Amino acid sequence: MGLIHIDLFTTLDGVAQAPGGPDEDTENGFEFGGWQAPLIDELVGGQVTSGMAGMDALLLGRRTYDIFAAYWPHQEEGADGSIARLFNHLPKYVASRQSRSLEWANSTLLGPDPGVAVRELRDRHANIHVIGSLDFVQTLFTEQLFDRLTLWVYPILLGSGKKVFADGVVPTNLRLIEPAVTSPKGAVMHRYAIADGVPGVGDMSA
Repeated sequence: MGLIHIDLFTTLDGVAQAPGGPDEDTENGFEFGGWQAPLIDELVGGQVTSGMAGMDALLLGRRTYDIFAAYWPHQEEGADGSIARLFNHLPKYVASRQSRSLEWANSTLLGPDPGVAVRELRDRHANIHVIGSLDFVQTLFTEQLFDRLTLWVYPILLGSGKKVFADGVVPTNLRLIEPAVTSPKGAVMHRYAIADGVPGVGDMSA
């Protein structure tokens, strides 16, 4: 059975809205689109690229799909050419509540029940990556439909904006599967695997 990887960038206070650019997602008057850009460095870029090893499908929410589809098909000859070629040729699955046409090559709309559709994708692919897609990710968290979670946490506080765990989650154990990586500009990468059971409790006064 294949693995579902969720890859997210977040501020220290959990805001994950529009890390990439000013116009990426201005919903609710969000004014800090592109907050990740000043904190990118070679280490972050290298780790993000290496984290794509073995990726054989993309699973995206509607908004992230539209952003990617407008950008990556035109980048194969640029500095991001290797990523563009990968993304352009991979199968891409899109979660959307509305029927719509998908112009980006190799793109498929998920069925009306995303939970069922995601489970079926595990039978077709080894490593399916969900990048961004913050609204859709809430469904995956709620239904525990993921196997790996990579969080890049950046040393800034924004206060408002869509949060990583906006809708709450099912109590879940996670296991750190490799040492945390800290970039020169203070971003910290945590990579987790979902673990069995539910979080335990105890009494520290005993």
